[in-house]
Amino acid sequence: MKIRLLVTILFTTAFILMACNDDTEQNKNSNQAAQSHDNAEENDSTDNQGDKLESTSESEEPGTDSSDETASKENNGSNDQSNVEKSNPLSDYSSDEIEFARVWLQLGANQAIEKLYAKHISAGEPLNPDDETSTDYPENVVQLSGARLVDGVVTYSSNGNGTINVYNVPKRWDGKNPAGEDTYKKMTENTKKVSIAPGDDEKVEELIKILEID
Repeated sequence: MKIRLLVTILFTTAFILMACNDDTEQNKNSNQAAQSHDNAEENDSTDNQGDKLESTSESEEPGTDSSDETASKENNGSNDQSNVEKSNPLSDYSSDEIEFARVWLQLGANQAIEKLYAKHISAGEPLNPDDETSTDYPENVVQLSGARLVDGVVTYSSNGNGTINVYNVPKRWDGKNPAGEDTYKKMTENTKKVSIAPGDDEKVEELIKILEID
C-alpha cells in the first residue's frame, strides 16, 4: 500500500513538473515572438523615417538648383544691362538733347558748326516779333541754329513719334515790314512732316557736346 502511494506521488510530481516546464517554454516563446514583432515594427518605422528623410532631401535639391539658376540669370541680366549701357554712348544724355542733335545732323545746313543753339518758342508767340502783321506759332516749337547766319536754321515741332513738323522760318527777317498776314500764314500752314533717323551715335554725341539750350 505504501509502495503504491509512493509511486502515485512520484507520477503526480513528475506530471506537475512537466506541465510547469511546458508553460515556461510557451511563455518564453511568446515573449520571443512579441519581442521579434516589436523589433520588426521598430525597423519598419526607422526605414520609413529614412525614406522620408531621403525623399525630403531629394525634393529640396531641385529647389536649391532652381534658386541658384534664378540668381545666376538675374546676375547675368544685370551684367547684360550694364554692358548695354556702357556700349551706348548716348545713355548719359536726355531725350531732348539727343533729339536736337539728330534733327540738326539730318537737316542742318552746316555740320561743321562751332556751337549748336536750341531755343524754345512757346505757342502764341509771333513768328516775326518786329512785324505787327505777323501770325503766331500755333504750337510749341524749337529753333536750332549755329553761331552764324550761314550755319542755317531749323524750326520745328516734335510729334513724339520720331517725326517732326518743319516750319519754313528764317533765322533773321529781311525785307520790308509789314510783310502781311498772308505771308506768315503760309509759313505756319505749310509745314513739312519729316521722319528723323537715329543717325550715327558718335556724330550725335559730338553735336550734344557743343549744344547750348535756351
